Amino acid sequence: MALEGGMKCVKFLVFIFNFIFWVCGVALVAIGIYAQVALNKALVVGSAPAASSPVAILVVGIVIFFVSFFGCCGAWKESYCMVTTFAVLLSIIFLVEIAAAIAGYVFKDKVRSKLEEGLWDTMRKYGEDQPLTEAVDKLQEDFHCCGASNYTDWSTIEQFRANDTVPRSCCRIDTTTCNVHPSPATVYEKGCLPAMEAWMKKNILIVAAVALGIAFFEILGIIFTCCLMKGIRSGYEVM
Repeated sequence: MALEGGMKCVKFLVFIFNFIFWVCGVALVAIGIYAQVALNKALVVGSAPAASSPVAILVVGIVIFFVSFFGCCGAWKESYCMVTTFAVLLSIIFLVEIAAAIAGYVFKDKVRSKLEEGLWDTMRKYGEDQPLTEAVDKLQEDFHCCGASNYTDWSTIEQFRANDTVPRSCCRIDTTTCNVHPSPATVYEKGCLPAMEAWMKKNILIVAAVALGIAFFEILGIIFTCCLMKGIRSGYEVM
């Protein structure tokens, strides 16, 4: 009876874990959508490594959502096959998350260089491509920034160098002549690259905290699931 009661407890813990894991999946989906919406305003660049990050978070969240549902069914039906499959999938997700974290740290400088390269590319196309022009304006208005590194970057673009101007989206206060002969008093001095980096550093803490929480529950889930697998295989009644 003690063992039976213990297995009932394990089954209950696996079920509770999967509910928490399901909530974590929903949280990741929400974070992925939030990051995608935010970066749609910030990433006016063709930087694949940076632009794909929110999509990756979103995909992982969706996978976790369905895997946790699969685990709940396996625990409820006491199916050894389903529970084993869940444990394997959960272990794979955990390893993929570790690999993604390592890759993110290793390639962080490459992402920065791609981001800077993309910013310069869109600045050169300013006024020629309407969607890109609007995206640059939105970026500068939202982040209160101007240029890539600082507002003087626009002086290297021919159309702005000729008349010593910057886009009006750089202006601190929008007037008809605020972008003519720009200075720190009339336009945002800070560049968009450092502004975006500051935004990412601020928000990465939220992502890291959520990731650590999910990793902790994943480890618990693997342990509890393995215990349940052992109980089911041994033929003990869990119900």
